[in-house]
Amino acid sequence: MSETTNMATHGDVPRMPDVEERGLTQAQVADRVERGQTNAVKSSTSRSLADIVRANVFTLFNGIILTAMVMVLVAGSWKDAVFGFVIIINTGIGIVTELRAKRTLDRLSILVASDYLVRRDGRDVDVPHDGIVLGDLLWLRSGEQVPADATIVETWGLELDESMITGESRTVRKQDGDTVYSGSTAVSGMALVHVTAVGAHSYAATLTAQAKVYKKNVSDLNKGINTILKFMTFLVVPLCVLLIVTQMNTVGGWSAALASGEWRQAVVSSVAGVVGMVPEGLVLLTSLNFALAAIRLARKETLVQDLDSVETLARVDCLNLDKTGTITDGGIVYDDCVALPGCADKRHALQALYDLANEQSPNGTGRAVLAGLDAQGLTGTAGLKRVPFSSARKWSAVAFHDAPEAGPDGVWYMGAPEVLLSALSTPYPDVLKQVDGYANDGMRVLLVARAAGPVPADFETDPKLEADAEPVAIVLCSEHIRDDAEPTLAWFREQGVRCRIISGDNPVTVGAIAGKVGLTGDRKPVAMDARKLPQDVDELARVLEGVDVLGRVLPEQKKAIVQALHTQRHVVAMTGDGVNDALAIKEADLGIAMGNAAPATKAVAEVVLVDSKFSHLPDVVARGRQVMANMERVASLFLTKTVYSALISFGVVLSMIPFPYLPRHISYIGALTIGAPAFLLALAPNTRRYIPGFLRRVFAFSLPCGVATALAVLLSAWFIPKMMGWDVATSAADLTAWRSMCATVLFVMGVYVLARVATPLDSWRGWLVAAFAAAGVVGMCIPFIARFFAFQLPGGKGLLALGVQIVIATLLFALSVWLFPKFLTKAMRTVISQYKRVSRR
Repeated sequence: MSETTNMATHGDVPRMPDVEERGLTQAQVADRVERGQTNAVKSSTSRSLADIVRANVFTLFNGIILTAMVMVLVAGSWKDAVFGFVIIINTGIGIVTELRAKRTLDRLSILVASDYLVRRDGRDVDVPHDGIVLGDLLWLRSGEQVPADATIVETWGLELDESMITGESRTVRKQDGDTVYSGSTAVSGMALVHVTAVGAHSYAATLTAQAKVYKKNVSDLNKGINTILKFMTFLVVPLCVLLIVTQMNTVGGWSAALASGEWRQAVVSSVAGVVGMVPEGLVLLTSLNFALAAIRLARKETLVQDLDSVETLARVDCLNLDKTGTITDGGIVYDDCVALPGCADKRHALQALYDLANEQSPNGTGRAVLAGLDAQGLTGTAGLKRVPFSSARKWSAVAFHDAPEAGPDGVWYMGAPEVLLSALSTPYPDVLKQVDGYANDGMRVLLVARAAGPVPADFETDPKLEADAEPVAIVLCSEHIRDDAEPTLAWFREQGVRCRIISGDNPVTVGAIAGKVGLTGDRKPVAMDARKLPQDVDELARVLEGVDVLGRVLPEQKKAIVQALHTQRHVVAMTGDGVNDALAIKEADLGIAMGNAAPATKAVAEVVLVDSKFSHLPDVVARGRQVMANMERVASLFLTKTVYSALISFGVVLSMIPFPYLPRHISYIGALTIGAPAFLLALAPNTRRYIPGFLRRVFAFSLPCGVATALAVLLSAWFIPKMMGWDVATSAADLTAWRSMCATVLFVMGVYVLARVATPLDSWRGWLVAAFAAAGVVGMCIPFIARFFAFQLPGGKGLLALGVQIVIATLLFALSVWLFPKFLTKAMRTVISQYKRVSRR
């Protein structure tokens, strides 16, 4: 191969260095295309539209509500079917959310589609990304992303950023014969490479295929609601049958009901019990609250791609952080140049350092040095002889000759300290000790040395490290730490979230950075080389408990670390920005990607920090805790309705009476004492940490409240007709008045339950309860509303009877709230002691 590097442009195709290789012929390319050996990757959809619609439409919740609504409509009472609209709203939210996720996953691509220059039939031609075939000779140029796995045939200073693949933040100089992987980026130089793997067989495509696997987040809240719904299914079906039979008997039996049309009233009455048992508003409110949380986070440059992940935010107790892109921003900064005893004039050392870094295509460290010294007013020296940096030599050199204004004559070297020092004839243990000290503090250390005397004649053609050179200065650079890293980590420590830094870099360097940002507070972080980690998941979990920082971590190990933490029942969040993080982010309970992350990483993450600011994470976690804590509060309201509806239905079946209220009554009462207040309570500020046992606590609240409410309504249903002398079985007027009074008692109990949920009431929550209680009373007094919802205000003796029932209801509520917790606590203690006794046996 010739050394010509003429880059002139000929036509639309740039002229590349002259090489002997001719590349594939057109016939060979056509053969490979026919075999399917191209760089095209089939885009398989994550989930079809039909699957998404089916999963959201055909749910247990929708089935129960839809069946009840159809029964009411068949009975001809459309006013009692308004509860059915919640199906449309809730299903729509679910479909839209999953379509967003589907669109993101389907667009997943690690590689940036663009044209590439390949050599075929002895000519350089542009081909699209998908047009590259196995065996092609491909030109890689600065700024291009590697489209396929390949082996370097010849390189002209190619330097790759492989951080997206390996997690290693340092750029890598490549040599002839080295392997390059798809997904890495050429930052300087160029190379001619031989394509060895294309399409689905390339490294990037393999990661993409694994990342595209659809994963539905499991929400504790939704799981709890589904548990309730499953329980209610077993309860609703037989209870609905019993209610229909009971209500048919109250209107004269099946024959009379079918003949007179009274069956319609029996069906509507039965549906009133069924609908009340289904917490339909809770399902809707959960979806809406997740969506509102996502909107609030979006205003702070945080994109939530999966609404269920909002709840996961509250449960996170373990946060794995990628160093580059999270703790640091990936940039390198020049910190200082420390003069050594061999430095006669630091100004000369700084000038030499500038000239050493001032190559045609400096790497990241060189650019940082130039930027730092530019700020000090230094400029380059003309007419220097130069030996450029080589990853094989690990050093570069410049020769000053007849330039006294720039510095003394001689050869100046800059490179890896251990390489330079080992080549010198005189040992410098103090310098080496000083270098190690800086390296242990997380610094990137370079050494500047000078060989005095005349410049060797073969300086540029046969560069050597002169053994009599003397160390002159230590150059210190470091990764730029984000300004928000330290306060953000401090917040997580205070909140009881265990943070670990997982990186592909040297564990000593990463450990030093972790110490600077206070990862573990006053304690020194424990760092470990991931190459020493055990492969057994259980053993890995045990080791991780004592480790704060992991370096040299491979992508597969990041995923294994998440899996190991899961075995200890940790809820794991994982942050990252590279392709090497994609699998771990996918495996984590909550994946968090930076806005400047690889497309694959952002596509599989549930949360994307759009502006890549680490400081948004506390807002993210706090919003999740607010949602979870508030939803626990409002879930108690909905489950209370489920409890009292089921108990009232049982009471109606056992006592063979008409159902004491209509579906429209429960819609009115539920809207004012559950639905609307719950929506407002769900948006209230709440910083309580997540506490396991959501469903147990909700039941502990709902059971006494539900029992008290059911008893109050049933007592009213049983005794009001006797007190008033009504015949609800034969008189439609008496039945309407009776149901209106029972519904009013139910409304009062609903206000009591709301007041208990909203405690403390010495703030806006007290006014909220008072406002909805007043709205309910006023609504019953407005003729149009009263007629639509079938409310009839009593007078005289009826008002007295209602007052007595409200007093009884109040006493029942107070007694249940006071007595039940004691009973439940004692019962739980008994169960626990019995369990311990059995366990000891």
